[in-house]
Amino acid sequence: MFLSVFDLFKVGVGPSSSHTMGPMVAGARFLDALRQQPFRAKGLKASLHGSLAFTGKGHATDRATILGLAGFVPATMDAEKAEAALAANRESRVLTPEGLGEVRFDPEADLRFDYDHALPGHANGMTLAATDAQGDVIFRQVYYSVGGGFVLTEEELARKGDEDRSDAVSQVPFPFASAAEMLDMARTSGKSIADMKRANELVYRDPADLREGLMRIWQVMRDCMDRGLAATGTLPGGLNVRRRAHAIHEKLLAERGMNLTAPHVINDWMSTYAMAVNEENAAGGQVVTAPTNGAAGTVPAVIRYWLDHVPGASERDLPDFLLTAAAVGGLIKHNASISGAECGCQAEVGSASAMAAAGLAAVLGGTPEQVENAAEIALEHHLGMTCDPVKGLVQVPCIERNGLGAIKAVSAASLALRGDGSHFVPLDAAIETMRQTGRDMSEKYKETSLGGLAVNVPNC
Repeated sequence: MFLSVFDLFKVGVGPSSSHTMGPMVAGARFLDALRQQPFRAKGLKASLHGSLAFTGKGHATDRATILGLAGFVPATMDAEKAEAALAANRESRVLTPEGLGEVRFDPEADLRFDYDHALPGHANGMTLAATDAQGDVIFRQVYYSVGGGFVLTEEELARKGDEDRSDAVSQVPFPFASAAEMLDMARTSGKSIADMKRANELVYRDPADLREGLMRIWQVMRDCMDRGLAATGTLPGGLNVRRRAHAIHEKLLAERGMNLTAPHVINDWMSTYAMAVNEENAAGGQVVTAPTNGAAGTVPAVIRYWLDHVPGASERDLPDFLLTAAAVGGLIKHNASISGAECGCQAEVGSASAMAAAGLAAVLGGTPEQVENAAEIALEHHLGMTCDPVKGLVQVPCIERNGLGAIKAVSAASLALRGDGSHFVPLDAAIETMRQTGRDMSEKYKETSLGGLAVNVPNC
């Protein structure tokens, strides 16, 4: 099994990797498919299903779908050009994707939130269609946004199920598909988890490109955090949630060096770092999926804690942090899920906390066994966590939840490093438990905003 570090850590836009980035990617992919057709489409239609329908407006899924059909993609989206394209569409009711000319698309008539008919493949389903001059559908494709910005067509999703059931071995030198295999390969090879992950990545890119790409990922993370620490005001969406990271950060800076500062204040630093990222995400800013947008603050907060507060930390070791975190995130995605719509927030912040714990344990000198233990502790203590965003916005409880995920990650890494790596619950067992818990969890608690905090606090 191989999933690249750059698949888990993707540059994109907020507020949601599955509900914003995914539909935008799907729209762009649909345009690519249309360009291969022998006919000329005159109009476009989109239908959102399941969680994409129930929380789509709060996650800007409608905007993302329009932008995708206009030809924008998350990694390169220019915010000003995107706003201009949306304004032009509101005025003209047409889109002009490259190579396809003008096509009709009236959001009020052609973009449908279907609350009644979920699609069978995944909770985040959408249908895109092209029409002729009479408005008849001449081409149609179903897409599933499966979490973390990953998008699969109906056919690809079916193929993926076949691949998961096959015995095919990846072409990389260390194709571990479970934590047990990962530890066995580490013992046999004498390599760290980061070294094995690096060897796998180098099958597809050269060392300079790999390092440059990893450092860019951290730069985007850090820039996002810095913007969040500097920004003030109220987040969009109607909940009137105030940005808090800036004010808390200012107080923490003012207290620095005071002899009477309590040790637990380090938790406030970690929470503030994470909240800064997730406030930017909630505002639709540029973020890195880690492994999702809703959980984007946990990994960078732990990295910033390590670099700025731990003696001896150095950015030269940053690739090892990200590679180790990606190895764990890949196992979770392969064997369970990173999608809140599929398994609740245990799959988002829980996965992010496990990834961050593993990365921190690695750069602090942990053995592969201690790294696996750190990831297991962090994931185990997020099991059962629901996804219940108030008003469908990635704000409450999501922003604070990332801060607590970072704190748990650091605690998990510290506990693991105090031991020798042996422990009672294997990471594989925690991942499988998360999968089963997500399967059994009521749909109300899986990113539909039909249960939990979403219905028990005022949302306007």
